[in-house]
Amino acid sequence: MRRPLARLRRPRRTAPPTPAGRIRRLRRRIALLFALVSALGLVGMTVIAVHADDASWRSQVDADLKLRTSEFTADLHYDEQGALEYPDPREGGYDCPPVTLFTGNGEQVAPLAAPHRPCLVVPTAALQAIADEALREGDLSRATVTAPNGHRLRLSAQPFSTSATENSDGVVVTAVDVSSNLDDHERLALLLAAACAALVAVSAVAGHWLAGRAVRPALAALDQQEAFFADAAHDLRTPVASLRLLAETGLRGGAETTEIMRRTLRQSTRMSELVDDLLTRARLMAGAVPLDREPLWLDQLVEAVVADTPADGHRVTVRAEPVVVHADAGLLRRAVANLLGNALAHGHAPGEPAAVEVAVGADGTVTVDDAGPGIPPEQAKSLFERFRSGAGSSGLGLSIAAWVAHAHGGSLTVDRSARGGARFLLRLPVPAQHRP
Repeated sequence: MRRPLARLRRPRRTAPPTPAGRIRRLRRRIALLFALVSALGLVGMTVIAVHADDASWRSQVDADLKLRTSEFTADLHYDEQGALEYPDPREGGYDCPPVTLFTGNGEQVAPLAAPHRPCLVVPTAALQAIADEALREGDLSRATVTAPNGHRLRLSAQPFSTSATENSDGVVVTAVDVSSNLDDHERLALLLAAACAALVAVSAVAGHWLAGRAVRPALAALDQQEAFFADAAHDLRTPVASLRLLAETGLRGGAETTEIMRRTLRQSTRMSELVDDLLTRARLMAGAVPLDREPLWLDQLVEAVVADTPADGHRVTVRAEPVVVHADAGLLRRAVANLLGNALAHGHAPGEPAAVEVAVGADGTVTVDDAGPGIPPEQAKSLFERFRSGAGSSGLGLSIAAWVAHAHGGSLTVDRSARGGARFLLRLPVPAQHRP
């Protein structure tokens, strides 16, 4: 008996990250790395500062205790029989800071004199332990202990010889309250930790902002690339479909070969112009087109553009006043040609020839008037964006003309013409030495 085949589940495929997604991920990593490096530096400086403050106050306290011990030891004397003579505790010399005198033999000592009215309550066990330790080590010993009232005390024990024959030993133990020092130190540590955390947060925000500024050109380049691909797909679809239809019609023999070839030539010319516009727009947006400014006669340039543009039955009149501008001749010629071509294409009623009037003013303005349907006011602001020139147009020509005007420090606006159609006004700055 055959066993049924188990149904295998296909592994879920995750979509690969987009270039924009990878750039944004890189931004997060840069921000994280910036914050991590800042955190390491700040934490390191905080640890050094806390350690330095702790060592500073401890050194000061220990120096004061050592001075107190030395002063008390200097008051110890020996009689003729070698017995230790020490100050009477009732005279107050032991009280503040409290001093306890231990003597004994071997590895253990016993208290000989203690404060009469001590200003600090020091645990007896802690005094005995540090005195024994100093006796065993034969050197200065220090310790921090907690008093019954919760205060923290710093103890210092200094061994000394109690006789000229050095056959017995003693220890002087002093104490001081360091609760305020420790509280100040802990307060400083908390303050530095809070400041460190705040600075790390600020550095993280700053790193995120700086990383965003750093990757912004890359994201802009991707947006320009995507816009270029969208333009290409949008604008080439129609002429490609028309060429395919003409080719299929020619294969079927349903029309005259001459007419098919004429229409094919017209569509291929339009496709060539679209490709040229797409490449020009992509280079303009990428900043790959430097401006080659030179003095030129604007009126002569406009007249040359009008003369080179096929009229195809339309009527174009030119009124020009002499004016010199500093501009890139190639780009300016392209902008004027786009404005004229737009007027010839859309500035007339269907089936009627266009009547376009081009005027050049002495103030550096180029006006293109037509008698077409005009531009609705709600479309005037977005007219110079791509895909916004109207039906049957890509909008690239007007967007290129607007970019050329802005790149030269001028402007391109649209308004209603006195002839009923649209009026495009291209303004260019005129150098002071060439103004009328």
